Amino acid sequence: MIYSSELIKGTLKTIVLKLLTDNKKMYGYEITQKVKELTLDRIQITEGALYPTLHALEAEGLVTIKTEFIGKRVRKYYSLSRAGKTKAKEKLNELSNFMETMISLLDIKPKTI
Repeated sequence: MIYSSELIKGTLKTIVLKLLTDNKKMYGYEITQKVKELTLDRIQITEGALYPTLHALEAEGLVTIKTEFIGKRVRKYYSLSRAGKTKAKEKLNELSNFMETMISLLDIKPKTI
């Protein structure tokens, strides 16, 4: 089962912030592949969703970009800023609390992957 883009859209910033917390620096394609790997292909992030999110995080001062040349290609690595590290913790707590609320509201028992 692949989750709908509607569900992913509301959590994408949190997903990216968490991955950058765990991996220090990542480039876009690496982020998409890590999400697929960690979710057993249940969440597949498109470039059309990821890059606007990364640009928004940059505009908010939550990520920094470092450009590196790999042969003839340019690769942009994204890292958390100091504010991004703080925001990542806030977003993870918010999402965790939201999930607990939804479980209670819908009277469901979470399944393990």
